[in-house]
Amino acid sequence: MRNHDTMELREATPEELRFAYERDLAEAFPPQELKPLRNIVQMTARGKYEPLCLYDGGEIAGECFLWFGNPGWALLDYLCITQARRNDGLGAYLIALMRKRYAESVIIAEAEAPEHAPEPALAERRLDFYFRNGARLAGVDTEIFGVHYKTLYWAAAPRPDDEIWHEHAAIYRTSFTPDKYERYIKIPRSASAGTPSPIVWDA
Repeated sequence: MRNHDTMELREATPEELRFAYERDLAEAFPPQELKPLRNIVQMTARGKYEPLCLYDGGEIAGECFLWFGNPGWALLDYLCITQARRNDGLGAYLIALMRKRYAESVIIAEAEAPEHAPEPALAERRLDFYFRNGARLAGVDTEIFGVHYKTLYWAAAPRPDDEIWHEHAAIYRTSFTPDKYERYIKIPRSASAGTPSPIVWDA
């Protein structure tokens, strides 16, 4: 494992954001989980989004994009390590830096539910990774653009499920019209809902 001490987490420039999106996020996430770059740029300009990159010298080694809601609440929209560095222990390090940067906030995360994931074993490993790195499991699932997610969060202490889903929903409502929110976002997801059908992001 390489030394992480010289790395820094900071907001990407517009050029770095495009590079990271095209090289890393487009490779790591399926279309139904990846919002268009233009939407990220627009939300960043409005102060509702922060695309952070992990820099190792002059190189981008990973990304951590946060979407802000009410004061003290954020959604971990994307966490990604560039393909060449995925066995370097950087995922845990990136989460640690994120938690330090937003120590006073509750950070929500969405992890694909294994029961409806195309690769259930991979979805289980992702959940285990988040749990190993301090995430708590909320007792409420979500469905975003036809993808079923477990809801996780980082906080100094446990938070009530109704507070988690209320603040989670508020984040999406800042960037969607009521019509699109009703069509594409289910927070919370009904426990009786069937197998979802993924939809390519359209915001």
